[in-house]
Amino acid sequence: MRNLRMQEFEDFTQSPKLQDVRYDVRGPIAQEAARLEREGHAITRLNIGNPAPFGFEAPDSIRMAMISNLHDAQGYSDSQGIYSARIAVAQYYQARGMTEADPSDIYLGNGVSELISMVLQAMLAPGDEVLIPAPDYPLWTGATTLAGGKAVHYICDENNSWWPDPEEIESKVTDRTKALVIINPNNPTGAVYPREILEAMVDICRRHNLMLLSDEIYENITFEGAEMVNACTLSDDVFTITFSGLSKTWRVAGFRSGWIYVSGPTHRAKNYLEGLTLLMNMRMCANVPAQHAIQAALGGHQSIEDLIDPGGRLFEQRETAYRLLREIEGVEVHQADGALYLFPRLDPEIYPIENDEQFVIELLRQQKILVSHGRAFNWIDDNHFRLVTLPAVEDLEHAIGGIAEFLAEYRDAAARA
Repeated sequence: MRNLRMQEFEDFTQSPKLQDVRYDVRGPIAQEAARLEREGHAITRLNIGNPAPFGFEAPDSIRMAMISNLHDAQGYSDSQGIYSARIAVAQYYQARGMTEADPSDIYLGNGVSELISMVLQAMLAPGDEVLIPAPDYPLWTGATTLAGGKAVHYICDENNSWWPDPEEIESKVTDRTKALVIINPNNPTGAVYPREILEAMVDICRRHNLMLLSDEIYENITFEGAEMVNACTLSDDVFTITFSGLSKTWRVAGFRSGWIYVSGPTHRAKNYLEGLTLLMNMRMCANVPAQHAIQAALGGHQSIEDLIDPGGRLFEQRETAYRLLREIEGVEVHQADGALYLFPRLDPEIYPIENDEQFVIELLRQQKILVSHGRAFNWIDDNHFRLVTLPAVEDLEHAIGGIAEFLAEYRDAAARA
């Protein structure tokens, strides 16, 4: 066999389905950071909302709940999830006014990310459209594209607290539109949407017969009295899928423990839910040990409140990052009302950036600081970047000092050009 003449074959290539799929949050910039780390450089990672590397730990009760149930978590669970976890999630929404929430309305997944993909795969035919905010958490756009759909972006207004304009959203509805996505609190902007805007978005779904998909993974991370309204509580006649989980509020991103709650006229979605159940069955079940953490997480003292109140780590780090960024010439930034991020704008008159990805790579190479460029979040210009506010105050001071130094050099070079 070794002496057979080698034949010419085509290379193995990726599916054409991936041609327009992007997830730049873990793309070329992160790969460049990994290369620099292999060379021995220490990189300050401000690109991903992963609490663990910054010293945030889950409450002991959550970890112990998982550990104490390991002996019962060695086999598959029901594909929809273990009953004790689903009843805890149902009670969570009952306490928010959804009194008819039932364990049968809850589906558990390996984090919200897996559930986004399955919900869209079960929904979309080729060419179907989904209304998604810009900027967005890019998995929504990528998963829509991979499912054969078309992401249609509605613009969140930077000059109006990064809130969406319901009239602009409605102008983009067509006969192919199947769903409207809300990300609230928003990643990457930190906006928390007012009740009246959410009510208007719900009404768009009502009048155009759209599914409402509400990504609320940061729902318990809000600051200074910002009101977080669960979209599902605003109607009983709009079919709504609410996404949430343990990753951020309970600081267990690696557990991959999330859920969806379906509400509204579920009898009109019977066929759709059969398709979703089929996909749930095909992946067998979500991570069973992490399912056992859900009941413990949703009950008892909610330690996130200690972190988001004045004096708490998340509050003080957010304040520090906001203040330091505003002190840099030509940098504008809205204070985040929720989530773990800021999305600063660089004045294009001072920073004439032609390629924000290359700009961020140069920052990484010079200062060893990793942030995400704005277009990674399907934003419309090259003048923004996102950074996480998870590092300790002194680490943020050092990192944003490095960003300020890099921008000063950039300003000087632009002035000389």
